[in-house]
Amino acid sequence: MSVTYYLEVSMSIGIIGSGKLGGGFARVLARKNIPALISNSRGPESLRALTQELGPSIKAATVAEAAQADIVLVAVRWPSLKGALAGLPNWKGRIVIDGNNALVDIDPNSPDAKDPTNPVAAYGIKLVDIGGRPSSAVFSELVPGARVVKAFNHLDAQVFANMDVPKGQRVFFLAGDDPAAKAEIAKLIGQLDLVSIDLGSLETGGRLIELPFGPLSIINLVKI
Repeated sequence: MSVTYYLEVSMSIGIIGSGKLGGGFARVLARKNIPALISNSRGPESLRALTQELGPSIKAATVAEAAQADIVLVAVRWPSLKGALAGLPNWKGRIVIDGNNALVDIDPNSPDAKDPTNPVAAYGIKLVDIGGRPSSAVFSELVPGARVVKAFNHLDAQVFANMDVPKGQRVFFLAGDDPAAKAEIAKLIGQLDLVSIDLGSLETGGRLIELPFGPLSIINLVKI
């Protein structure tokens, strides 16, 4: 594993999903005045309040428009992923950040919340059965032609509300099969005054950071 951080990113950025992760990521970009297009399933008009709050560097767009960026963060709830990405053209080598985990939210009053076989019921979530495959392998099938990098998924997305660390830099893991794509995401992470740790391939590194049981999930590191 190696720690890498850089200072400049020249690629365009798109965001699909405007929840805690997508909106939080947009907020971090806005603080550094890094332009991005943000989108969701409800359309640009639904993002007006968010973009007014964040300022001129973050613009609302359709999913199709955001997907044309050089780097696209996909931050959509797992059950909605297929629908969110359906109908988009081949990604033609663009970089897609997989910020997702194979989890679904559950109603605290539902039978799922009281299921003794669900080890994470107390957290209001349930694992999705994906046949023991890495979640990024399933995700990659939904973005044909993309260079997928797993990142920004190993911590609770609420961390994006406050990324400041006194006398240090917050650390994010990344994994992927394309070294050049990982280098670009490391550059972006560096420009955000964060630090990246490359964990290797999607198969190996991706599994390490999958919520909730990846060995490095919820590991909140700070570089001093």
